[in-house]
Amino acid sequence: MKKTAIALAAMAMIGQTYAALPGAIVQPKADEIGKMCDKAINDTKKRVAKIESLPLSKVSKDNTLLTWNQLDIQLQATGGPIGLLSETSPDEAVRKAAEACDLRISGYLNDMLQSTALYERVKALKPADAIDEMARQSILDEFESRGVSLPKDKRERVAAINNELDKLAQEFQRNVRDTKAKVTYTEAELVGVPKDALEGRAKDAEGRLVFGLDYPEYDAIMNYAENEQSRRRMYEAFNKRGGEANLTILKQVVTLRKELAGLFGYDNFADWSLKRKMAGSAAAVNQFLGDVKTRVGELEKREIGELAAEKAKFTGNPDAKMYRWDLLFYETRLKKARYSLDQQEVRAQFPTEPTLAWMMKVTSTLYGVDFRPNKQQKVWHPDVRAFDVYDSKSKQYLSSFYLDLFPRDGKYKHAAAFPTIGVSTIAKRTPISVLVTNFNRNGFDQDELETLFHEFGHVMHGVLSKTRYSMQAGTSVKRDFVEAPSQMYEEWARRPETHKLFNEVCSTCKPIDPALIAKMNAARSFGQGVKYARQVFFATWDMALHTANPGDPMQLWRDGEREMPLGHVDGTMAPAAFGHVIGGYQAGYYGYMWSEVLALDMLSGFGDNVMDAKAGARYRSIILENGGQVPPMKLVEEFLGRKTSPDAFFREITGQRTTTQAADAKSGTKG
Repeated sequence: MKKTAIALAAMAMIGQTYAALPGAIVQPKADEIGKMCDKAINDTKKRVAKIESLPLSKVSKDNTLLTWNQLDIQLQATGGPIGLLSETSPDEAVRKAAEACDLRISGYLNDMLQSTALYERVKALKPADAIDEMARQSILDEFESRGVSLPKDKRERVAAINNELDKLAQEFQRNVRDTKAKVTYTEAELVGVPKDALEGRAKDAEGRLVFGLDYPEYDAIMNYAENEQSRRRMYEAFNKRGGEANLTILKQVVTLRKELAGLFGYDNFADWSLKRKMAGSAAAVNQFLGDVKTRVGELEKREIGELAAEKAKFTGNPDAKMYRWDLLFYETRLKKARYSLDQQEVRAQFPTEPTLAWMMKVTSTLYGVDFRPNKQQKVWHPDVRAFDVYDSKSKQYLSSFYLDLFPRDGKYKHAAAFPTIGVSTIAKRTPISVLVTNFNRNGFDQDELETLFHEFGHVMHGVLSKTRYSMQAGTSVKRDFVEAPSQMYEEWARRPETHKLFNEVCSTCKPIDPALIAKMNAARSFGQGVKYARQVFFATWDMALHTANPGDPMQLWRDGEREMPLGHVDGTMAPAAFGHVIGGYQAGYYGYMWSEVLALDMLSGFGDNVMDAKAGARYRSIILENGGQVPPMKLVEEFLGRKTSPDAFFREITGQRTTTQAADAKSGTKG
């Protein structure tokens, strides 16, 4: 997930009149962004000065915590559109101007959070309740992480490092986002690739079909191209995104983080950063990763052996060896043979527009809200659409969200929910989230369908939040919990009680076939070993980057892959596009699996019916509305009514959760 923020107050900042619609996102031109930035920073400085000038004996919630909330909102009012437009605007000039403003805001924050006068007044604040205490502590944590308590020379170095890290992160993401690399093929090299991936495709001067590196194009080749060299060429091109420039940046980032931790008295970045996460320490993370690896290691080897057998059968070579560019292709073939599952049939079952309408119908029914299209909102690209959220009972407007679903040049390359404006009930501020993805326009296959529900789970965490303060809004939770609500919501894509609603939104559509769903669910039981062994590798590599002696990132990756059954492909440099370790998940990638433990446990709170409206209302009230203003474990245990358990997670990663579904698929019964 991607973090940014915005507010309607930003509309007044650039001296122009915009439609004052609830949920509107201001979209300044490139030459307006600088003025917008100046005003945001200058107005924030005035609020900061007011707090700094307070006598310590006069510090109160009203003049400190509420003022802090307002200055937070003020900066978010500019930071939101800036962060969003830097990743999504089709105008390169806007993206560049937004990046420049983003660095100015982050630089100002680095300075502001080293103000000892400001820090002392937040420390002097007496919280009124537990929510105020959480807010106060989160602010103090920000001060401490910027080095406010360090000697002057160290404090200045911390600021310089943070500014440099922000700049390097921006460069890294830009190098991936703006990649223009292409792979060309003759028609003979594309046997097996679906016809809709070929129709209308551009050709080069020699008449070869041109493929970019966006996910729909990558998936079409890697899942279906029968020519092994065609897959290899796409795999190698895709895993060179970011290039040597990003490997250099990554080395610099790792070195700077180690130095940063050292300034605080830590010999490694992982322990310094993890002390405020649920895991608490590198030792706890490494123990968790070791446990997962032990459970999935043999399953991974067995699955790759089965894929190698499939390759031997397809190629006629009994000694055929599996390579990384083979994985998706033979997994697709094996699942089709073993479970009669054809992903093109899945895509035909879930056409784009009816599927979006169905997902929103499922979500609105579960959480007691209404989603209303808002065509009056100004959008940054014709593909983008806006929706307003209303409470079904009270009819009260709650929030808005936008969908930006399809790939284009210069756009963010992955799937993420941008929590573009954070709620603050005390400031009467309503939230906005933006879903940014790169889906195939012709419908959803199984992975895309789960990704859609996953990211929409993040959106709901943002737009249904009712936190007191903006800093605690929606997905502003501990990093190793943030994925839990979205991971849990993937389940709603595959349950029969949700599928019953499909024809309520599209009466002319083919009803969702229970037999197809059973096959999809059963097919999930294969590949869990490979999937989670890969997740362990990613997380272990991330942790290794942030030890006392991190070494070279690319060499660590190369060595780690060579120890795995599929080995390493020489010349590839996947870390050059691994944005997670640059943009928020550093020493935190383990959080995807850590939060999945909680996600699958929370699922039990819905019993045998994920469309139980009472359970949905409790979940909305306890988990989603509270955002980060209550410790996550306390929220989960309140929802479950018991202590948490990892049992469901360990069944999932070893393919055991779907054993019953697999048996149902073979017998033709509903999954």
